[in-house]
Amino acid sequence: MRARILLTISAALVLVPLAFIGELTIGTKAQGQQLQPQKPVQKVDMGDYEPVVPWPKPLPDTDLSHDGWTWGSGAGVWAESADKVWVMQRSEIELPPGAEPWSCACLLNPRRTNTGRRDYSGKPYPYKQRRHHLVFAVDRDGNTIEEWLQYDRYLAPPRGTGLGELGRGPHKILMNPYDPEKRIWIVDDDMHEINIFSYDGKLLKTMGERGVPGRGPNNFNRPTDIAFLPDGTFFVADGYAGVRVAKFDPNGKFIKDWGQTPVDPANPKAYEFWSVHSIGISRDRRLFVADREHHRMQVFDEDGKFLAMWPTGYNSSVLAHTVTNDDHVWVADWTTGRLVKYDLEGHYILDIGGYGALPGQFDGVHQIHVDSERNLYVTEVANSRSQKFRPKPNADPNRIIGPTAIVNPVRTLK
Repeated sequence: MRARILLTISAALVLVPLAFIGELTIGTKAQGQQLQPQKPVQKVDMGDYEPVVPWPKPLPDTDLSHDGWTWGSGAGVWAESADKVWVMQRSEIELPPGAEPWSCACLLNPRRTNTGRRDYSGKPYPYKQRRHHLVFAVDRDGNTIEEWLQYDRYLAPPRGTGLGELGRGPHKILMNPYDPEKRIWIVDDDMHEINIFSYDGKLLKTMGERGVPGRGPNNFNRPTDIAFLPDGTFFVADGYAGVRVAKFDPNGKFIKDWGQTPVDPANPKAYEFWSVHSIGISRDRRLFVADREHHRMQVFDEDGKFLAMWPTGYNSSVLAHTVTNDDHVWVADWTTGRLVKYDLEGHYILDIGGYGALPGQFDGVHQIHVDSERNLYVTEVANSRSQKFRPKPNADPNRIIGPTAIVNPVRTLK
């Protein structure tokens, strides 16, 4: 993980409205010590959005008490509608004694975080994590309305259970927007697999072989994301180590793939990848593939023909992007903590957000989604949380993110 400047703040400030950030001075306080002033927190520009706080609301104690626990590393978020939003995390994190309930671990001093993997590295954190409430859904107010506790051990197996036991937890959660059955797709990079569930939570199919990396019709090498065509054809970003895009028919039959490691790492060409981390499709059926560690976007047609390539910013690290129905690409850049808007040809338009731990600030936005009311949802790996933003009254549509592109069912590019 990239080295980062850490923002620390008293947990009592969890619910500070963003409007006051520009005038706020923060500090840290050890037990028995007075608050020591630090530099003022800079207000960040969230465009025409305002954060919804708190969101989500505290999880229910369905099978375990959450006394002394809070959210873990955010992996995925998908707005099925404004009234049902799926959230995915990699664990829950233990709070220190005396911390405010459900404080964001990113606001503690010292800060706590969890990518899910360190527990297996031989250098565990000095606090506990537990693989619990990995997948759940909330209503528009953030109240839990569905829990998939039955899959906690499946998605993050305990150590000693065999292949896949070193998985850090799932990577992204998606729904095919054209699927009337509303199946749930969960991508797991460490497991090298994609799990497809029915809407009511039954495991229907697993693509890939658990714990076994590879490049083939039914093997992945740390897959990261999926994009769909209206007929059910789908494309897998594969991935951290697979350096390819893989195309499958609506039944999951492998069609083709493209991509390779650079011949000359100092001068990567088209079709050469280093961490294929997210993928999206425009209305005219162009595939936009985030080539994360090469700091660029590669664009292809649906058969894998290279069309274009454009930079996503100096030393950028795009963890997620969305191609919108108003023909723009918004990328989440981990390096700057910004959400950046481009047109489909890669011309920069504007950016919003900024690095930090307060509501409306970001560290490691891992998935972006927007509902039909243009509420924005993000989940953050490093800040260990999910956030919801609603458009301000009279918001300028150009300064908020549009819904995901509805792809033309008829091919237009030749």
